[in-house]
Amino acid sequence: MDKLIETLKRHEGVKSRAYQDPMGTWHIGVGRNIHPEGSHQGVGLSEEEIDYMLSNDIVRTIKELTEEYPWFRTLDDGARRDGIINMHFNLGRYRFAKFVKAIAHMESENYDAAAAEFLDSLWAKQVKGRSLEVTDMIKTNTYV
Repeated sequence: MDKLIETLKRHEGVKSRAYQDPMGTWHIGVGRNIHPEGSHQGVGLSEEEIDYMLSNDIVRTIKELTEEYPWFRTLDDGARRDGIINMHFNLGRYRFAKFVKAIAHMESENYDAAAAEFLDSLWAKQVKGRSLEVTDMIKTNTYV
């Protein structure tokens, strides 16, 4: 199996981002066909692969929050912490960091004000109901 994997990687290439082959078919990884439609329609991802990727993304998100925000390390496991993870997961490191006032409120444990700041944003308008649920989690430390 090791020799087969080595050969396939050499022949197919290893790509961490989606790419198109010369025929216009989309792939990722080691030749995984992810083309969305038509005669080239791909295999896509299994539920196990999706869950594995999600777990890795959550771990990365928590690591970024832990490294950047000392107040995040003090949050108890629970809805408030999960709300912050959810938001950061959605926005990414750089867009999340733009919430300067809300982050300052998180640091001072003023969760009502932080939630209000998060809600008063383009992000909240874009994600609609998600923003209400996430900010309620941050404000109350309970799940909806």
